[in-house]
Amino acid sequence: MAKTLLRGGRVVDPANGRDGVFDVLIDGDRIARVGRDLPGDGAKVVNLPSGLVIVPGLIDMHVHLREPGQEHKETVATGTASAVAGGFTAVACMPNTTPVNDNAGVTGYILAKAAEANLARVYPIGAVSLGQKGEQLADIAELKQAGCVALTDDGRPVATAMLMRRALEYASMFDLPIIEHCEEQTLKGDGVAHEGFHASALGLRGIPGECESIMASRDIALAELTRGIVHIAHMSARQTLDAVRYGKSRGARVTCEVTPHHFVLTDEMLGAPIAYDTNVKMNPPLREAADRDAMLAGLKDGSIDVIATDHAPHHADEKQVEFDRAPFGITGLETAVSLCFDRLVHAGVVSLPRLVELLSVNPARILRVPGGSLGDGAPADITILAPDLAVTVDAKTMVSRSKNTPFDGWTLRGGVAATIVGGRVVYANPAVDLRI
Repeated sequence: MAKTLLRGGRVVDPANGRDGVFDVLIDGDRIARVGRDLPGDGAKVVNLPSGLVIVPGLIDMHVHLREPGQEHKETVATGTASAVAGGFTAVACMPNTTPVNDNAGVTGYILAKAAEANLARVYPIGAVSLGQKGEQLADIAELKQAGCVALTDDGRPVATAMLMRRALEYASMFDLPIIEHCEEQTLKGDGVAHEGFHASALGLRGIPGECESIMASRDIALAELTRGIVHIAHMSARQTLDAVRYGKSRGARVTCEVTPHHFVLTDEMLGAPIAYDTNVKMNPPLREAADRDAMLAGLKDGSIDVIATDHAPHHADEKQVEFDRAPFGITGLETAVSLCFDRLVHAGVVSLPRLVELLSVNPARILRVPGGSLGDGAPADITILAPDLAVTVDAKTMVSRSKNTPFDGWTLRGGVAATIVGGRVVYANPAVDLRI
């Protein structure tokens, strides 16, 4: 297979302690060597434009690809095309498809569709319970053997403490994390937005932050009891972050993630610039400024392990209804990198190496999948970033089949130059003169 030499880029590879200008030699689907002034004998030499950054391929561990059964929203092909356009070389997809990914047949179908698309790597996540009904555990051994890298009843929490205990015990036999959508169902009720001033002013039923933190506390305590592995999905409330910190201090095997929309937006968006805009309806909901600031603090101090998008595509017809009736969720794959650069790196909240840990190193570690490193012999999954690229979000031009984003029209600093999976260039940004 062909060799390619990427020359002149800043390599940021926290797993190997690298941050500086290095050459990266790709041989087939592997990284052959990273070093200075590498010979280009027999390789296609790509001299990168000044200012570009080479990092281990980004991994999004919380994505809804919708297939099978909801192809009007997204497919594995369109979702992975959206992923590589957003700089992600791999995604882990949630099981709330139709039918639910609670058996090897559905897992195999998703993997076959991913192989057919041949873009980003796809790691299926299996359901904790059959049909996500919270009644009976799925066959975790079967799901693991079929290729699932984690388990979740995402969209709803694991229904009872006893079921969660058994799930943690069973999954720990296979070293699989349980990814938990933390939501105390009776406290949530019919809520559609964060319980606070802005929801009250608009007459919307509220969901308090404690709805999330109560369930997170339950599951962290059960992880400590069982020595199982729990990962708190799309954290939004400051009380939940406190619970995670407490669990970590006691040695519980707990990790957590936050989405860009939860560290950028607040519930003020419910009323402005457009009141009742269903593109700001997500679950968990946008919280108040104190919660948003807590997420930023957690990213800065290391308490938060991962940034994930919770990419949740919905057809336009589904979102163009009354706020109460619209589904929760927004797309996120194609806006994440720009939001992270603009609101985290350029704002001085986190360094670029820390961002790479949040978007690549830690997701690979938690899911126990290849990636997160540019070491010799590692898979040639590489994201090339353009930290100063001016990006204007345009929903109409998004690759995703769905366009439900609250960031349409935003101008941000920083973006993706190219995405390489297994040594193949699967996306090159036409706004960057790469000639790759």
